[in-house]
Amino acid sequence: MHLVQILLPLFDNNGEALGEDVFTVVRSELSERFGGLTAFTSAPAQGLWKSQGQTQHDEIVVFEVMAPHIDTNWWRGYRKDLERRFRQDTIIIRQHPVTLL
Repeated sequence: MHLVQILLPLFDNNGEALGEDVFTVVRSELSERFGGLTAFTSAPAQGLWKSQGQTQHDEIVVFEVMAPHIDTNWWRGYRKDLERRFRQDTIIIRQHPVTLL
């Protein structure tokens, strides 16, 4: 089993707030494909990183799904689509193998 986490920004690269509708669509897509979803949306996390010598930041929410296997090609295509919809250079999607207890 794999836990897939998608880090989604609340603002686009120009600092404009993304509307709730873009998140609703992603929730629906992932729930339909994976049979469920966990969304951490009530207290946005802050991401910090260095870019060209300056510290950048984002406010993000995290969506998680559980998947029995990872279809790398599908996830790469989905990431590219999310980058377009969220107007981002890069969206982080990461997976962790998990053991259910």
